[in-house]
Amino acid sequence: MRILLVEDSRAVAAVMTMRLAAFGYEVSVAANGEIAVAMFATLPPDLMPDLILMDVQMPVMNGFEASARIRAIEATRDWAWTPIVFLTASSSPDTLVTAIEAGGDDFIVKSAPESVLRAKMKAMTRIAALRARLSVANRLLSEQASRDGLTGLLNRRHMDLTLDQAWNAVCGRGQPFGLMMIDIDHFKKYNDHYGHLAGDDCLCTVAKALEGVVKRFNADVPDSGVFVARYGGEEFAVVMPAVSSGAFHATAGAIIDAVRSLAVPHERNAEWGIVTASLGGVHVERADDDLVALFRTADARLYRAKEAGRNCVVLN
Repeated sequence: MRILLVEDSRAVAAVMTMRLAAFGYEVSVAANGEIAVAMFATLPPDLMPDLILMDVQMPVMNGFEASARIRAIEATRDWAWTPIVFLTASSSPDTLVTAIEAGGDDFIVKSAPESVLRAKMKAMTRIAALRARLSVANRLLSEQASRDGLTGLLNRRHMDLTLDQAWNAVCGRGQPFGLMMIDIDHFKKYNDHYGHLAGDDCLCTVAKALEGVVKRFNADVPDSGVFVARYGGEEFAVVMPAVSSGAFHATAGAIIDAVRSLAVPHERNAEWGIVTASLGGVHVERADDDLVALFRTADARLYRAKEAGRNCVVLN
């Protein structure tokens, strides 16, 4: 169990660290509440403490205020709360009430015997284990809620949420933005001819091809924010925030090539004889237009790709 010990006295911190380490715990020390809040705000999820031991009386920022700020930070995050136990010199009822109201979960007197400290830490270890399992379960549920049940791609709901965030970010920085709409050609005819089970397999196969193109792009440009989602039916969307026009055009071509290279037979696709896709897209050098207008433009260009014979890209 990882413990963040917030204590301004070096002597007390050294003794408490030694006692906790003897129980097998990993201890980090913050010299006051302000430092603890800063650490809590910047640590990645995999390095977050499982428990915070918080001194009450400290310079710069006391334990009650620090706890309230930590709870405010947690309110903006997805993972579960972190137990906070106050270290006090007093066991008065008023101290306990103030501790709970500040967001604490328990308190322990600094002079507590070894057996009491060990018992408290055992209880907190059990809570930390439950908290970790709850956090994993919540992440899995969140992941499932964001994925399309058939193809495994991001679903429309998650796309809309992520798209708004990406759009606002690039608008604030005046960066470029790209949006693609992709549709499987003659998919209704495919379903009618081969059956809906085969149609589902076709959707999954095409989805994997699109995902492969996006993964390769993200491997070359880490943290790009580029993603592909199932928009609905046989239609997909690729969102490319803050990418150049050249990268946008190259990706569009790679997507159409990837679907065509699957060579999935499609007897009712008279033009090509295999499963193909059409793509309409729009790229702006500075994201300051209406996002809805971009969707309309991408959709209109998708229909132009259909009218142009399908299995092609229209980006202007």
